[in-house]
Amino acid sequence: MLEIKNIHKVFNPGTINEKHALKGVNLVLEDGDFVTVIGGNGAGKSTMLNAIAGVWPVDEGSIIIDGEDVTKLPEHKRAAYLGRVFQDPMNGTAATMNIEENLSLANRRGQRRTLKTRIKPAEREVYKELLKTLGLGLENRMTSKVGLLSGGQRQALTLLMATLKKPKLLLLDEHTAALDPKTAAKVLETTDQIIKRNNLTTLMITHNMKDAIAHGNRLIMMMDGNIILDIKGEEKKKLTVEDLLHKFEEASGEEFASDKALLG
Repeated sequence: MLEIKNIHKVFNPGTINEKHALKGVNLVLEDGDFVTVIGGNGAGKSTMLNAIAGVWPVDEGSIIIDGEDVTKLPEHKRAAYLGRVFQDPMNGTAATMNIEENLSLANRRGQRRTLKTRIKPAEREVYKELLKTLGLGLENRMTSKVGLLSGGQRQALTLLMATLKKPKLLLLDEHTAALDPKTAAKVLETTDQIIKRNNLTTLMITHNMKDAIAHGNRLIMMMDGNIILDIKGEEKKKLTVEDLLHKFEEASGEEFASDKALLG
């Protein structure tokens, strides 16, 4: 479903602030893979997701989604392939619109909109049933302004919106990092349910080693613009934080130094 071939990205080339953020990254995701991505600050995690999403062009290499080479496509043209949830719960929804209007926008992504576009009763029932799956009571608040929701409620709604059209690839960029632990756990539970229900191919960045181990069928660790660990299947199921730290030290030759990841 995703094939990344030898992608490089350099920021501020030729200056004292030059940063080679991606150094020939290669990655293949099969249909239905749920891959967690972990690494310290500056490892290249978000740069890789932004490259896939087309936020900026890569300097070298190619990106293929479901057999289509999207390397040269701008961000708005890649939207048809992707769903994305950001770290900030405020980024994925329109605060001044109500819940059903936000869902309607997500449902009409990529379609031509006119002044006659409206939410039909049958459509409203579909949204209501989808909201019920979140277990947050939002199906009873469909006309409430999204700006009145909590951060966790908005992030759960954003997840629903990002997956409403069943994207080829779901990108989660530390989507629970801004939430308190209890709310983050609920959003991760919802994430698992939505991914499983729709069999979505997913890349999820996290700073939390425990979450990286507990979720998905595959884990990759990045360091200094490269993938240095790729753990899947039975090996991942048996993985502990201590195992992961040991593997990191073996692969990199140094200790893992992110307190945020260790303490979770």
